[in-house]
Amino acid sequence: MSALRWSYMDHWRVNTPRGPVTQYASRRHMDDFVKQIRSVGFEGLDMFDFQVFALSQMFGSIEKYQEYLREHGIDKIVNLFRGIMYDPRVADAHVRETHDEIVGSTRRMLGMWEGLKIESLIVMPASLYIDTAPVTDDKIKAAAECWNRVGEMTLTEYGVRTTCHHEFFCAIRTEDDIRKFYEWTDPRYVSFFCDTAQHCIAGIDPVALFEELHDRCSGFHFKDTRQVDTTGAYDNRPDAELMAPQTAQWFHEMGTEGGLVDFPRLMRALKRHEFSGWITVEHDKVNIGGDYAESTALAMWYAQNVLSEIYS
Repeated sequence: MSALRWSYMDHWRVNTPRGPVTQYASRRHMDDFVKQIRSVGFEGLDMFDFQVFALSQMFGSIEKYQEYLREHGIDKIVNLFRGIMYDPRVADAHVRETHDEIVGSTRRMLGMWEGLKIESLIVMPASLYIDTAPVTDDKIKAAAECWNRVGEMTLTEYGVRTTCHHEFFCAIRTEDDIRKFYEWTDPRYVSFFCDTAQHCIAGIDPVALFEELHDRCSGFHFKDTRQVDTTGAYDNRPDAELMAPQTAQWFHEMGTEGGLVDFPRLMRALKRHEFSGWITVEHDKVNIGGDYAESTALAMWYAQNVLSEIYS
């Protein structure tokens, strides 16, 4: 078995006479989705926590859905991305008074879905930049304390790593603030999840960041971008990706013309540091001017014919 395996993050839409439809709309759409990603070479699947409810309804339980995936050649659900609705009155990592609720709700979620055998729980470690600013050292320390607690709980009680993903609009978004966050978190309990495009948009070289945090890195979202945020798009709410004044489409598949992510250089770094495990391909909002099925096939062609040759 290869040291690297490929998982798919389940952003997916198909155009229908009723408009864009996800694979969660029906069993037929789910069948088409799973067959598509398996046919181009994916062996794993990543998803959002709020989708588990739909799967439990569609298949009867999350265990039965995992059996269905294995029957169709998808080995496992690798990572779960938790979509926390940050609110400083209830749950916000930089507000210490809400940490008990964040730990407790995470425990309840994982306890409810014990049959979900994931490797990592992915979280955005802070609220939106615009809702947190000014970002101070104390706020970063508070977030670090929060995820230390969560990470210790998820690992010791459920055998699941907690790993942090930094969107370009997240309060912990700059290279200096990311560095501080990992200095103040416990490497036993808090890992780093590298999203190549998000870091590029924030003006950070994702390869250099991986080099610095390689011993903390649990995984990747591999996608490309053609632009760095030059208009302060990160300071928009509620969705900085959709409300950016400079572009309607931030994200593109690996190997896109004009892409800023140096994927061959990143793969050489992965090989040098002997990274092994899952790499997740993500196509967030590719339906803006594109097609998920086509982009997925293009990305996996690039992964198998360019990147895997570098790592082998």
